[in-house]
Amino acid sequence: MADTLINARSEDGIAVLEMNDPPANTYTYEMMLQLDTAILKARMDDGVHVILLRGAGDKFFSAGANIKMLASVTPQFKYYFCLHANETLNRLEQTPKLVIAALNGHTVGGGLEIAMAADLRLARKDAGKIGLPEVTLGVLPGTGGTQRLARLIGKSRAIELMATGRTFAFEEARDIGLVNQVLDSKDYWDQVMAYARQFCPPHKASKAVGRIKRSVCSGAEVPFSEALALERELQQQLFQSEDAKEGLNAYVEKRTPRFKGV
Repeated sequence: MADTLINARSEDGIAVLEMNDPPANTYTYEMMLQLDTAILKARMDDGVHVILLRGAGDKFFSAGANIKMLASVTPQFKYYFCLHANETLNRLEQTPKLVIAALNGHTVGGGLEIAMAADLRLARKDAGKIGLPEVTLGVLPGTGGTQRLARLIGKSRAIELMATGRTFAFEEARDIGLVNQVLDSKDYWDQVMAYARQFCPPHKASKAVGRIKRSVCSGAEVPFSEALALERELQQQLFQSEDAKEGLNAYVEKRTPRFKGV
């Protein structure tokens, strides 16, 4: 039986996907296959409203690709490995459910590339460093890193960080817009789960949250007029949902809405 490299469980409408190869949680082709399967399963599960990524242990979210594996395979396999990893992260990014990366430790190289495919990033205070140091290996961040980092923090700053290969504290990452929040180490995981639950029914209309994500992610890649058309189409879908009816009625009736995610 293959090793379990992705631990997956559902809790309170949240699918928790944990990269499980401590201490560094480096990923191989096999881990990416398992991650891809777990993402697809969470996407198709109507009881899941938020996907939460983390690394096993408390030292690393992920240090990226397994360098020993990369050093031992052919250039052709390296290419197809990066291609498959890109497809997996694209699936994560395009899944119409909110994805949160819980950066519980060092988040470097391909580990940061995974985190950037999430919608939100919550870091644990004083837990480690973050950055894309691939240039020190003579390569570039090849799992979407060059593109996602530039989109998150701007072209010039992204080039500087990748060309120097510098790693830095989560607080600096927050200040430049790479991390959303830095949470205290005490009760970190409880804080992360509480944060994720706010996007689940009955607190939020999770379908609306997912369509907001899709409108932003897909709309950013097409001309403005097409993005507006996508936004209108997604809004029309939401107008037909039970949660939209509940939200509008609750407003008129001056009560707190009770959303169901439908």
